Amino acid sequence: MSGTAKPLDIAGLQAMADSAPFIAFCQLKVTELDLEQQTLTMLAPFRPEFERGRGTKQWHGGPLASIIDTVGDFALAMLVGGGIPTINFRVDYLRPAVDTDLTAKATVRRLGRSVGVSDVDLFNNKGALVAIGRGSYAIPAGG
Repeated sequence: MSGTAKPLDIAGLQAMADSAPFIAFCQLKVTELDLEQQTLTMLAPFRPEFERGRGTKQWHGGPLASIIDTVGDFALAMLVGGGIPTINFRVDYLRPAVDTDLTAKATVRRLGRSVGVSDVDLFNNKGALVAIGRGSYAIPAGG
């Protein structure tokens, strides 16, 4: 962790999520964090607005990508004490997510002076990996 940054706890991260309109709409919930291991887990409940096709209960790829980006960002945010902008991220979709809530687990791979990188695994209710992603994020000066 950087010198002047004050890490966020579960309550701090959840407050950050709840204060952002889109993230609040997604109803993401922080379920676990480990500052030492630099990991963060969040739950994303299924919503009909996320459906690929009406009545299919299959997640559209856009919300999956948004969850991956958000959780990757928040994993670094917990270390630097606040939200940070995305530079770039990629997603690999491995299998459809159907009629399931999702669990996203992010692992910080690098926390540099200007760029941070995190990997995110996205699981369905049965523990099957449905998508993976990696994001790079701009670390604020002094963060």
